[in-house]
Amino acid sequence: MYAIIETGGKQYKVVEGESVRIEKLELESGETVTFDKVLMISNEGETKVGSPYVATATVTASVNKNGKNKKIIVFKYKAKKGYSKKQGHRQPYTEVVINKING
Repeated sequence: MYAIIETGGKQYKVVEGESVRIEKLELESGETVTFDKVLMISNEGETKVGSPYVATATVTASVNKNGKNKKIIVFKYKAKKGYSKKQGHRQPYTEVVINKING
């Protein structure tokens, strides 16, 4: 059984028991979160597709940790102009463990 949820402007395929890194949520480690924007649920050949969301479907998860991804280097350069700019960026994330898919 799996579901496709929407959070943080992105879509994620989730399965019960797996951990997923999503866009940062303002929650502490150990708290539970319920995702109600479920786009699709598939259960052993039976598929429910929402328009845009599946009614009465939810996915519950518990927050494992908050952190930052690896640093990405952004380098801008203009030839023959003497311009160069180096920047780094670390995107924050929240790691959640999927507990239950209801639908």
